[in-house]
Amino acid sequence: MSQASFLVPAGRATSLRRLRPMSPLQRRVLMPRLTRPDLWLLVAAAALVGFGVVMVFNVSYFHAQARFGDPLLFFRKHLIALGAGAVLLMAGSRIRVEFLERWANAIFAAAVLALVFVLIPGIGIERGGAQRWMSLGGFSLQPTEFAKVGVVLFAARWISTHREEMHSFTRGVLPLLLAVGVCAALILQQPDFGTTVILGTLTLLMLFAGGARPLQVGALVLAGAGLFAVGAMAAPYRVRRLFSFLDPWAQSQGDSFQLAQSLIAFGSGGATGVGLGNSHQKMFFLPEAHTDFIFALIGEELGLLGALAVLALFAVFAVRGYRIAARHPDSFGSLLAFGLTSVIVLSAVVNVGVVLGVLPTKGLALPFLSYGGSALLSAMLQVGILAALSRMTG
Repeated sequence: MSQASFLVPAGRATSLRRLRPMSPLQRRVLMPRLTRPDLWLLVAAAALVGFGVVMVFNVSYFHAQARFGDPLLFFRKHLIALGAGAVLLMAGSRIRVEFLERWANAIFAAAVLALVFVLIPGIGIERGGAQRWMSLGGFSLQPTEFAKVGVVLFAARWISTHREEMHSFTRGVLPLLLAVGVCAALILQQPDFGTTVILGTLTLLMLFAGGARPLQVGALVLAGAGLFAVGAMAAPYRVRRLFSFLDPWAQSQGDSFQLAQSLIAFGSGGATGVGLGNSHQKMFFLPEAHTDFIFALIGEELGLLGALAVLALFAVFAVRGYRIAARHPDSFGSLLAFGLTSVIVLSAVVNVGVVLGVLPTKGLALPFLSYGGSALLSAMLQVGILAALSRMTG
């Protein structure tokens, strides 16, 4: 008999929406520490990270040489972030779920505070018209990447401790929306519209998984779509991005230049690609290709087969992550696994959609593969926590 079957009477489905919080005694008896985490999850994440190391070196070499006179600049920084991320992964894999639940609200508060600090002149660093970074010891961190983890922790704790009230909009749903709304409003001030949309979508998914009424979630989806439309039209550059996304070739030398070059990269790659290291688009045609558009270079150099291999690895990660969520015997742990997996999956879906021209252009890193220390650190921390949660699922 599985561990989860102890918690649900015979004949009832063991879904996320029906799990109940457990007492400390139940946790000690029913949640033994297993010795091995989910190996498939770790293998998928490790393969993506390894692939990312190769592609960051390959794609950033000429750009770093031309701009900074050091061809290995971005590669070295990526390796440093990878080393720090490995430490976070190991630490996260040893954290007990009780510790995360106890400190979830404090971690969320710290994330909100960091989002406030990044907006203060002299503390936050402005790049390209956006103030999203903080300088710490010579390195810059992007608090929004860690705010995603804070939101998941807070939402998982709120839903698990207010399970019986989640059918009520005012007592269960609204307080969570207001708390996450504060975080989203701060991110929108940076501005970072894409991450705000990701947080909104993530919150709705966790509400549905946590037992909120489908009618309420549906109404929130419609309200969110309206807010998205208003937000997209509120800034002229967002309007231009939206229309250039609808017809990228009409503005191929203007607002949709990056998207047009991305599509050219995929078209050049064909089925098998032009060969690793032989990309033409990375030779200053596709701007900042080592960050948000690294998937386009994968399509060019390794073709459709290489791109599908990357998507397959993300699919394995998603299946194993949601499997942990479905099998975890504790309500908080189950929702936490669901939320952390969804953060990675949503980010990957949005990035790939943007690169392929399916979604409006938005700067969002491809988890595990794109250059960017904060995104890599956050992703590896999430993998570590998922590994810790998987020890309790059998």
